[in-house]
Amino acid sequence: MSVQERKERERAGRERLIVATARELAEQQGWDAVTTRRLAERIEYSQPVLYSHFRGKREIIGAVALEGAAEMAAALRAATSAADGPRTRVTALAHAYLDFAAGNPAVYDAMFQLDGGLAFADEDTPEPLKDAFAALLETLGEVAGDGVHPGLFTEVFWAALHGLATLTRAGRLLPEDAEPRVELLVERLAMV
Repeated sequence: MSVQERKERERAGRERLIVATARELAEQQGWDAVTTRRLAERIEYSQPVLYSHFRGKREIIGAVALEGAAEMAAALRAATSAADGPRTRVTALAHAYLDFAAGNPAVYDAMFQLDGGLAFADEDTPEPLKDAFAALLETLGEVAGDGVHPGLFTEVFWAALHGLATLTRAGRLLPEDAEPRVELLVERLAMV
């Protein structure tokens, strides 16, 4: 292994450590607790080393969002691949999405609530974000209905899921009605 390859591998390892530490700190104490000073202390590197990887917190949030998008896409595909039939797949997708949002609140915030400097619905949208949308579209596109654009239907269904995830987390919806909400969403919006 050349010196250059070793340095690149070490750099990539430091970057993964920074992102993992930011994510862990955000999940434990919220994004307000994630500062470059605290990250530098936790990973035992100086702040200039941190800044050599990320220009600031915004880029770190973006890196966490991209990592989360890849994880969410994998979770959605895993849930839907085990399901048989359109209704079961859409229900599994809805549950997997809501479970991901509930189980990874700081990551979900990085993906959809905080400014990570990432472009959405644009030609410059990073691939992990496009793939997360594609994971939704793969299942929802098949139930969009005649004359309904599959991408548009996916956006509307996704917006409903996001609303449920956000309102549930904020304590605005009764937790005991979670399952009937999913069933209603699948039955009335997806009509399967």
